[in-house]
Amino acid sequence: MTATRSKKSAQRHTAIRSTVEDCMADGVCAEAVVARLALHLPTAVDAAELAEIARDMVPLDSRDAERLQEVAGLLRRKPGVFATLRATGAAVRHARDDEETDAAVVMRLASSFDTAAAISEIASVQLASLGDEDRLSTTTEEVAAWLKEQDFTGTERNILDIGCGIGRFELALSKSFNRMVGIDISSRMISIASERCAALGNVDLRQTSGLDLTEFDDSSFDCVLAVDSFPYLVLAGMAERHFDEIARVLKRRGWLALLNYSYRGSLFLDRADVSRLAEAHQLRVVINGEKPFRSWDGDAFLLARGDGTLPRAASSGVEPEALESATDPKEDIMASGRKKHFGLGSQGKGTGAGAITNGQDRGKRGSVRS
Repeated sequence: MTATRSKKSAQRHTAIRSTVEDCMADGVCAEAVVARLALHLPTAVDAAELAEIARDMVPLDSRDAERLQEVAGLLRRKPGVFATLRATGAAVRHARDDEETDAAVVMRLASSFDTAAAISEIASVQLASLGDEDRLSTTTEEVAAWLKEQDFTGTERNILDIGCGIGRFELALSKSFNRMVGIDISSRMISIASERCAALGNVDLRQTSGLDLTEFDDSSFDCVLAVDSFPYLVLAGMAERHFDEIARVLKRRGWLALLNYSYRGSLFLDRADVSRLAEAHQLRVVINGEKPFRSWDGDAFLLARGDGTLPRAASSGVEPEALESATDPKEDIMASGRKKHFGLGSQGKGTGAGAITNGQDRGKRGSVRS
């Protein structure tokens, strides 16, 4: 009997260590590792046990050893935060039922984002913030600085923020645009954003259906921002429709900053889809799925709208043969020889918007929005 219990305990610890290794596989910061663990470990594993296991692991890379100690320290100091991250992440199921229509998925997600924001305003838009306002501000400012470096902002520009969440980019960029319209399907998030941005006269916040952008005129925006919102459009089968709409509302020579396209865990497939959609809508891919951020593991795409027909080489970073074969993320992982890891697109929505995934959906990228 004792031997059986000992064997089960050893198997349990082995499984937990394997999950920790997977969550660390791409070198993300300790906070992102903790957020991923909150999503992907069963609730029976509490913060204290996980901290002990992380502390005792002996990786080959000394940098991983330092991160493990940071992870263990965060879990020991903030066991209640780990529970909050779990509850916030569990509020949104990043999967769809066979019988669900696209519109039904959007309605369910809207309700789920409301629930997540009620648990933790901050964690609901970025789990890796650990629910801490200062940590969230650090990531937000880093993304805002990147947008400015890309010449995305400008005091004469009008920007549409798809999936604005609690309005963090409206606040961070408020002096860097003429007008920003933030839209979200979550009524609670829009309410929070309205309170946070109440003093900003150049910000307009609206709850929308999430089905399209029909309330906006053609060529009405210089730039469109979508931080951690496209993963939910992909889930709802509406990514292509929104590319149609974005191309319509963008002015000539407009910009689309798309941070995280999906949570399926394959950058190869995301690049292929973005390149295909860009070419179909006369957009040129300028930045093709890079990871420019230190405090967030989001994949950055920057697209430009130009005049006339763009040649394939200008709009696509993926060869036609690759686009045709890009059907299964497992094939991509096996072909590349990379170890699959659990992603965390933090807001999420936006992370500007708000993405969270259920911890049972292992292998999918998760975020409470960016």
